[in-house]
Amino acid sequence: MAGPRGARGRLPPLPLPLLPLLLLLLPLPAAPAAQSCLSRQQLLAAIRQMQQLLKGQETRFSEGLRAVRSRLSTIHASLAKAAPELPAASCPALRAPADGRKFGTKYLVDHEVHFACDPGFQLLGSSTRMCQANGSWTGQEPRCAEIRECLSSPCQNGGTCLEGLNQFKCLCPPQWTGTTCQYQAQTAPPAWSMTDDPAFSRQPRCAQIAQTQQCSCDPGFHMSGTASNGICQDLNECEVYQQEGGPQLCAHACVNIPGSFRCSCPAGYVLLGDGKSCEDIDECSLSQDNCTSGSTCINTGGGFQCVTPQCPPAAGNISYVKTSPFQCERNPCPMESRLCHQAPKTISFHYLSLPSKLQTPAPLFRMATAAAPGRPGPDSLRFGIAGGNNRGHFVVQRSDRHTGELLLVQSLQGPRTIHVDVDMAEYLDRVFQTKHLSKITLFVSAYEF
Repeated sequence: MAGPRGARGRLPPLPLPLLPLLLLLLPLPAAPAAQSCLSRQQLLAAIRQMQQLLKGQETRFSEGLRAVRSRLSTIHASLAKAAPELPAASCPALRAPADGRKFGTKYLVDHEVHFACDPGFQLLGSSTRMCQANGSWTGQEPRCAEIRECLSSPCQNGGTCLEGLNQFKCLCPPQWTGTTCQYQAQTAPPAWSMTDDPAFSRQPRCAQIAQTQQCSCDPGFHMSGTASNGICQDLNECEVYQQEGGPQLCAHACVNIPGSFRCSCPAGYVLLGDGKSCEDIDECSLSQDNCTSGSTCINTGGGFQCVTPQCPPAAGNISYVKTSPFQCERNPCPMESRLCHQAPKTISFHYLSLPSKLQTPAPLFRMATAAAPGRPGPDSLRFGIAGGNNRGHFVVQRSDRHTGELLLVQSLQGPRTIHVDVDMAEYLDRVFQTKHLSKITLFVSAYEF
């Protein structure tokens, strides 16, 4: 190959990808010279030409990028100036039924509204309605119908039934008594009449004043009979105040004593310093319970309960492990088991003690969620009553974005034990993530204190 042989005249080898492009730029030599190598000048000219070509391509590429960037800016500006997005779909406002109440004030998609009736009325229709994406509510419009206790003719032996507030009253003939006139009446003297006990009757104190005898009785006694043969008879304050509708003397029971009265409390309660109020004795904190090892003492009105919460038994791919005395956690699910993933991730147990006839509505229990560090939390929660033996007395409503609460909307008469299950489902971008279940047990006392 002809050409300079010295080190200074030797050209570096061309990169292989550039060789085909360089051959295209060079003029084709005549056939006889086809076997000779390119001269130094030819190579330099070809390289300069290729540099110019690349520079032009770079310029056109940059112009294309600027054009695309300008187009994107124009599209962005037009979208920004376009009409704002329509607000989230909502449903028409709902009203509380006559003789009832409504819980919930938001009418956006996936929000729930709950309904309950006043005492003496029962709910007909849906107790919970949810706003759907099409702008309509689920369920049926609720209404409250009066509870007619007398329709079943509960009064016996000629008694007359009168409707009351969540109850009835029987007006019985003179010879019958009882809540339904089921017992024969027995004639008895008034509770404040003279008795054979000398402590409840005594001689009056008399004095001769201006040729007239004046007699008086000690406090708590009243004169019975004429001035000549009168006697001081005990006044039964318990019966008098009860029959005359006076102020309540005692929170629980009134015991008549000669000339006065005293209050007493049921077993499991202690009389307070005011002499009329009763306070529950906390047997658990005083170690007065008999709960065995492995169970937990729960204080209740007038007593205590020994509880031992248990995780549900394994079913298919769903199983739980107890992580604390009052909580179970689901074991990891197989990826393909949809039923397992829809089962509650956690099950917690809660015990509440309530007085009888608690004024409603009364918040009883709250559920909340918290995201683990570094993980996005749910953007939507749904609360619901999942089970129990007296669900009509409760509703669940959202108190804020991450909290829901269980409300008692109809009073409970004790003594009784009520179970209610509340679940909380977490959603992210409207996709179900997980669910938590709270199993709540209410111990309702027999008393209103």
